Formats: sequence, C-alpha cells, structure tokens
Amino acid sequence: QVQLVESGGGLVQAGGSLRLSCTISGRAFVGYGMAWFRQAPGKEREFVAAKTWSDGSIYYADSVKGRFTISRDNAKNTVYLQMNSLKPEDTAVYYCATKPAGSSAPMTTALSYTIWGQGTQVTVSS
Repeated sequence: QVQLVESGGGLVQAGGSLRLSCTISGRAFVGYGMAWFRQAPGKEREFVAAKTWSDGSIYYADSVKGRFTISRDNAKNTVYLQMNSLKPEDTAVYYCATKPAGSSAPMTTALSYTIWGQGTQVTVSS
C-alpha cells in the first residue's frame, strides 16, 4: 500500500523558516510527479509547489514564489518544501501529493493527484 507521510510542520514567527518533508513508502519514487498543497480554515485547498519527474520542471504559486523551494531526494523517496520568510497568511495544513507516472494532467491542479498524505499543520504567528 502506497503511503505519503509528511513531517516538519509547527509554530513559527513571521519571517521564520520551516522545512517540510514527505516520504513515499510502498513503491519506488521513480516517474511520479510530486506536489505540495495547503488548506487554511474555511478555504479551499490551494496549490503551493510541484516538481515533475521527467524533466525536473518546477511550478510555484505566485504567493510563494521567491520564498518557498521544492526539492526531491530520489534516493530517500522524499520531497521537501523549504519555506522561508513565512507570513501569517501561510498558516494552513500542508499536504503532499503524488501524480501517477506518465500522467499528463496539470501539475497545479489538485484533481490531478491520486494519493495524498495526512497533512501537517503550519502556523505562522504575527
């Protein structure tokens, strides 16, 4: 059974940094696009960042460009989200997700992703 397990969330002051990790278990990491989404209370889940397997293309939401960095360590079956210069509006539950190998579905759309982690809470205080 394939599982995604996130870690690294927590409470941080505005301007601080956190690094989220997401590890896949149950299958090889090869060939699958990976992404981070977030959901704040009362809001819809929104795209944050994604990285393809095939060509390493990276996508970011405008709201996090220049502050967040997505990376992956294929040897560790892990994808990371380095979050710097955090703002109170970044407060949300952060989810990682994986897209089937060979899928041409958009990288920035939640419906493209078939397996999700349980989420990790990030709280940024002002």
